[in-house]
Amino acid sequence: MFKKFCFCLIIMLPYLANAQYTELGLIAGTTNYQGDLSPSNLKTSLGRTHASFGAFGRYNMTNHWSVKLGLTYGTISGDDVDNNRSRNLNFRSDLIDVSVTGEFNLLGYQPYALEKVFSPYAFIGIGFVHFNPRTKYNDEWVELQPLGTEGQGIGDNGDKYGLVQVVIPFGGGLKYAINDSWNLGAELGFRKTFTDHLDDVSDRYEDQDVLAAGNGELAATLANRTGEAIPGGTLRGNPENKDWYIFTGFSISYNFLDNGLVGSRSRGKRKSGCYSNF
Repeated sequence: MFKKFCFCLIIMLPYLANAQYTELGLIAGTTNYQGDLSPSNLKTSLGRTHASFGAFGRYNMTNHWSVKLGLTYGTISGDDVDNNRSRNLNFRSDLIDVSVTGEFNLLGYQPYALEKVFSPYAFIGIGFVHFNPRTKYNDEWVELQPLGTEGQGIGDNGDKYGLVQVVIPFGGGLKYAINDSWNLGAELGFRKTFTDHLDDVSDRYEDQDVLAAGNGELAATLANRTGEAIPGGTLRGNPENKDWYIFTGFSISYNFLDNGLVGSRSRGKRKSGCYSNF
């Protein structure tokens, strides 16, 4: 499904190039996450902030409506030490986020001739994220998904979770036109996920002996790091709440106002058709 989604995005690129006008840009900022291993207070949460960066193409249909294709890379992490939890679990995961969003410019935005140089905007769309939680063990980073730390793959516990998941991106930002060609922006984007495994912590402890026999001693060791025996079926996480992550960033982008990428329009037609009415 993820490959099909990426293929569709590639097919869309020629159409983006023939939009009213297209812009291409870069974004850099931060990534945070909310889940079973996230800190409970803001100060500690800021300590778990990681860098992110990406690229995007935006199809500006009118002064108010745009469609954006984005690719963002970031990192998230969490550790029970932040909240003095006895589980003693920790994780780190790189994220590759691919999304298509629709944007609405609240004030209207038109950089040509600096007609409308500033606007806040809101967006919502659909995307996919690739993640791969790892934990620090004996000074090495160990991938957790293949281990099935909550008994995935054993008996009736179901399969191991997938490392590619659907997300719903939404949020808002600000756009400012420096001149006809260049824009600056700031954005805050939330990602609603449909998985509780970004951090590999979701449901209940599996019986240690069953887990060791089914998925190996390493799985049993990393599933329960309290140093105490925990009965199978004891809650390990909160399966009722799915994980979230957040991107914030500042962007710079270039407008292909004259002829698009492949000669899609000229400035002489700027006031014609529906384009001048929005």
